[in-house]
Parts: sequence; C-alpha cells; structure tokens
Amino acid sequence: MSRPIREDRLNERFDLAVVGAGFAGSLLAIIAHRLGLRVILLERGRHPRVVIGESSTPLSNLLLEELSSRYDLANLRSLSKWGSWREGHPELACGLKRGFSFFHHVPGHAGAIERRDQLLVAASPHDRIADTHWYRADFDAYLADEAQRLGVTYLDEVELSEFADDGREVFLRGARHGRDLRAAARFVVDATGPRGFLHRALRLGERELPEMPATSSLYCHFSGVRRLADTGGVVLDEAPPYPVDDAAVHHVFDGGWVWVLHFCNGVASAGIAATEPLAGKFRLPEGEPAWKRVLEAVPVLREQFRQAQAVQPFRHLPQLGFRSAKITGRNWALLPSAAGFVDPLLSTGFPLTLLGVMRLAEILERHWNT
Repeated sequence: MSRPIREDRLNERFDLAVVGAGFAGSLLAIIAHRLGLRVILLERGRHPRVVIGESSTPLSNLLLEELSSRYDLANLRSLSKWGSWREGHPELACGLKRGFSFFHHVPGHAGAIERRDQLLVAASPHDRIADTHWYRADFDAYLADEAQRLGVTYLDEVELSEFADDGREVFLRGARHGRDLRAAARFVVDATGPRGFLHRALRLGERELPEMPATSSLYCHFSGVRRLADTGGVVLDEAPPYPVDDAAVHHVFDGGWVWVLHFCNGVASAGIAATEPLAGKFRLPEGEPAWKRVLEAVPVLREQFRQAQAVQPFRHLPQLGFRSAKITGRNWALLPSAAGFVDPLLSTGFPLTLLGVMRLAEILERHWNT
C-alpha cells in the first residue's frame, strides 16, 4: 500500500523513474536507491494483484541471490530458495518447485497417463534448496513495500499519458485520483510488461517473432485443486525423482498446453496457452465457460478440477507473443519483460528479466554520469 504523498511532491525531480511496480520494477528501484539515486516508482494498478508468470528456475534464484549480495539486500536473499523462504518469510505464499513435469495427452484417451507419456525433469535434489512458484500477489506487494521502506518515492493508481523529452530530462505526465501528475527524471525504465507504457507513448511498433506460432491464453487462480498424484490420473510404476505435483506441471496436447502450479496457501494457478485454431475451438475469450471446455477435453484435468473454485476473475490474453521494434533510447530502456514475450512454457521470463535488472543496475552503478 502506498504512503500518503504531499501534493508538493508530485512535481519533484528525480534521477530515475521506474514505471511498473511488479517484482522487477520494484527491485530495480530498490537497487538504484541503494546506489544513491533519487528514484520514483509509478504503478498503474494497486497491490495485491495477480499477473501471469509465477515460476522460478535455478538461474532465477542464482541471479536473485547475486543481486541481493551485490547490493546488500538482506531481506531478499532468503527468497532465493524454498527452505530459506519458508523460514525467513512464512507470511509470503509460494509453491515448491522441484522440477518440470510434462504429461502428453492423446485426444479421446480417458485413462491415466502412462509412463511413456511422462517427462519428469528434476531441477533440485531436495526441498530445502528447491526452486519456487512466486505467489505474485504477495511477492510483488512485498517488494513494493520494501522499496517504500527504504526510501523510494512510490505512487500507485497512476495513469500516465505522455512522455516528453527536452534534451536534458524526461517529463512524465498523467493523472492520479483525478488530479494532474507531472514528474521529471533523467532516465526512465519501463517495467510495465508487453505493449506497456513506453511502447504506446513512443509508438515503438512491433517486430515478428520468427518461427513462433501465434498463441493466446486464459488463466485463473483456484481453490480446491487436487494433486494429480492423488487422483489416480498418472501411472507411477517406480518412485519418481520428485513428487510430480511439486513442479511446474505441463499438460501438453496438439495445439497447446495447460499449466498447474500449487502454492502453499491452498491456491493453485492454472491456465492454457493455445494456438489460434485451438483457442478458437475453446472460445477462450468467454472465460470460465471456455475453461470448462478445456477440462472436458482433458479427462485427467477434469477430475483434478472437479471440486475447484475460481478465486479470481478469469483473465484472457488474446496475444501472448510480442517483440518491441525498439528497446532502448538515449534516456529510456525497456526491461526484458516489456521488450518481448514468447510463451511461459519453460519459465524463462524470470531469469531473462533478472538479467535485465542486473545489466541496468551495472550501467547505473558504473556509467551514471557518462
């Protein structure tokens, strides 16, 4: 939650303006503040909120750990592993991720998933050092609060409408709670995601993603989702390398795939990414009725979600793939999460975005006045 801001602070000048208070925007704002810059963090929405992208990888955790050590972010270091997260921040929900579970589904087959249709990719040898699913409602809100606690100026519910450059600094204009807002900064970082603020304000245009099919998505959070291993929906002839549900679970079929991620608070994230023909068949823009059609088409999932209830509105993303035609300018840059997106299939978004945070942090640290 944002702190009350004096009216005369709405026209302050800053070294850095970060637009978007997801985990990456807040993390970069914290690091920049640590480096001695005057930082403002602007958010269009309000925490807590649900966004796509929830599963970490070993590289994500190594990068988060390195950033925490390099910039003395002691409160974030414990969030790089399941064991230290649960000990250090039990108030923040997350999920246990020991690897990647892939299950192939054959149309019309209603039985359990045989071993030949399973691919279990272990990423961690035991729970304590395992990866995690980030319950973004908690995780992002925590980082935004941490930015404020450390001294970053933070404003939420800001609707930006203009980016202007006079050659010396950038002016961001918009409104907050019905009142005009104007902030000046020497540099702007966009952390608002695909087709975000700077992409629209600067009319950056898009480039094609070669060899990538167009996909759309429908996703939600649910309560009452059973573990797949408890439904009898998967044949386990021998002990698996990890419990198959303690993973990023992928149900793969012609034209798309469904993910299921379990969090420790009893919530599960689930959604479908589908190519255009399949998305049209399921009529994904219809939301919950479309999700029910997906479940009917995959009997194993239908049983797993038999008693599940949606705890958030269904969200439909009509176009997942995105590539901005330009990602940096003289006084601005897009984080990787705002520069492009392909598909959430292998959880690559977190490490790519954290690499972008690390690279920009190095530039701010070493070359600020050049």
